[in-house]
Amino acid sequence: MPDRQADGQLEGRRRVAIEDVTPEIDCGRFPIKRVVGDAVRVEANVFADGHDQVACRLLYWQDSRNLLTSPMVALPNDRWRGEFFVAKPGQYHYTIEGWIDHFQTWRSALMKRVAAQQNVNVELLVGADLIEEAAGQAPPKNAELLRQWAKRLRDAKDKPEGASVALEDELLGIIQQYPVRNFATRYEKDLAITVDREKARFSTWYEVFPRSCSTQPGRHGTFRDCELVLPYIASLGFDVVYLPPIHPIGKSFRKGKNNSTEPQPTDTGSPWAIGSTEGGHRSIHPQLGTFEDFKHFRSVAEKQGLEVALDIAFQCSPDHPYVREHPEWFRKRPDGTIQYAENPPKKYQDIFPLDFESPQWRTLWEELKGDFDFWIDQGVRIFRVDNPHTKPFAFWEWVIGEIKAQHPDVIFLAEAFTRPHVMYRLAKLGFSQSYTYFTWRNTKEELTDYFTELTQTEVREFFRPNLWPNTPDILSQILQAGGRPAFMIRLILAATLGSNYGIYGPAFELCENVPIQVGSEEYLNSEKYELRHWDLNAAGSLSELIARVNRIRKDNPALQSNSTLRFHPTDNPSLLCYSKVTRDLSNVIVVVANLDCFHTQSGWVNLDLAAIGVAADHEFQVHDLLGEGQYMWHGSRNYVELTPESLPAHILRVRRLVRTERDFDYYL
Repeated sequence: MPDRQADGQLEGRRRVAIEDVTPEIDCGRFPIKRVVGDAVRVEANVFADGHDQVACRLLYWQDSRNLLTSPMVALPNDRWRGEFFVAKPGQYHYTIEGWIDHFQTWRSALMKRVAAQQNVNVELLVGADLIEEAAGQAPPKNAELLRQWAKRLRDAKDKPEGASVALEDELLGIIQQYPVRNFATRYEKDLAITVDREKARFSTWYEVFPRSCSTQPGRHGTFRDCELVLPYIASLGFDVVYLPPIHPIGKSFRKGKNNSTEPQPTDTGSPWAIGSTEGGHRSIHPQLGTFEDFKHFRSVAEKQGLEVALDIAFQCSPDHPYVREHPEWFRKRPDGTIQYAENPPKKYQDIFPLDFESPQWRTLWEELKGDFDFWIDQGVRIFRVDNPHTKPFAFWEWVIGEIKAQHPDVIFLAEAFTRPHVMYRLAKLGFSQSYTYFTWRNTKEELTDYFTELTQTEVREFFRPNLWPNTPDILSQILQAGGRPAFMIRLILAATLGSNYGIYGPAFELCENVPIQVGSEEYLNSEKYELRHWDLNAAGSLSELIARVNRIRKDNPALQSNSTLRFHPTDNPSLLCYSKVTRDLSNVIVVVANLDCFHTQSGWVNLDLAAIGVAADHEFQVHDLLGEGQYMWHGSRNYVELTPESLPAHILRVRRLVRTERDFDYYL
């Protein structure tokens, strides 16, 4: 379509075309994601008809009244690149503007004419006019300087030094500051960026059930009991403590131990069966404590360096106040009863799903947004959202947009283990982080293919993975079969492949791996249905390893993002090698992991030295941050041997040899 002016009229003098802008998600339908302080690098094809030179710039803004600009530089084949930095949480926008650079076109042609020893008198007059035009864009001091330059050029048009005056670098520098952008083309879309706080990119989660934190076996725990566990969680290096639903639990159709449909009177039920006569989503289970207790819990957590994340599960037990007060929000079967939740063959008789196709969907939406608002008012800024893929996309786009417009620091984690397109759509709609298929990716090929997709394709612009080796719902087959070595390697993989990861503890560090039955991923004696008493000092705990791995993450910025993840070949399919680096290569990490939980594996890794900033002819030192060994490596091909029971992986800090002028060597 021909370029048109703001009033809709055709403007045929706009000659620049702007195409193939990246990043741009679904033709600009959805925003990309960044965190505060990030660079936003933008590329586009920018070109025009004929031989005139073009110029372009980035336009970006958070407030449309404060438009900022950043230059773009030319790459081969009409490709241009520019970048800017985002400074605050919230919504940013960016676009591209391109124009014919008449001065640069003239200057380039003048240089060729001078080299060919042609008469350039007329061309110098043309240049003087262009300089005068640029003066009209400049502030008074530089405008006067440019006018003097134009006069000098006119005065020198018949003199040998005329061309030299025109080609002075100082003149070019001033002109480039105040380009004449007549008939500039602006890209037809204003593209969006959601900018989150840094914890959206780098966070370390620990899931704990407060009701299992009692010091006395069999007694229901409280927030005060859970406070006593916070120093332990903090000592492991976590910065987010995630609580399953803390609301009253329904009694109707309550599940008993091991998901039994015949509960005993003392059975506590599932926290995800939300609601009773004691309240719903804006209430606290009485046995956990009061709102004052919750406030105190948050305060103690913050002093330990922990931020509290709450589970939001938009579903109701049959006893939830919504069922009585708003029966129109639930789907009824022909016999008049409400349909409980199912995921065949699984049945959740203790849960009623909400009906988002209800004629009263607007009031339902407002009510659910109010649930978020309520807990935000209680100081919560991180929400793990249960099963968002079973609620409409339109609802999530609306509710997250509404909340982040008022509270841009809120982080939403999507717990959606479902089809890839659905998971990606939820991320595009606004979820800050997302659960992944990591739990079921075990082989070298599976891990390489999956994480290449997540970090080296367009997916990385909107989907932030949060890796969980286990959850209360998922005890993976590899953890069941591989025992303690499997827990060790899955921890190391999660913590180094992903800048966001979490564990469900204490089940994880105590290597709980007995399923309810063969072939099931459900835990035997699952904490979802009963109180558990955990011995945090039990022999064989992985607490020391977890603490060390989390210290490594905090000490090495390369592990705090995903964009530089690169895989390196090995000659053994049981050895996985990958690296992460900081942008300036000041921090370089190489991980080599043994994926075999049962046998020692050895082999050769073949590093892409350019990816880790090492010259091909230089030796370099690698320091194993896990095992504390130090090794001198030479070239790209190096030998490793890893024993699953003791050291299933190397996390290597690469130190490059630097030679000073006095021939004193040190490692950087």
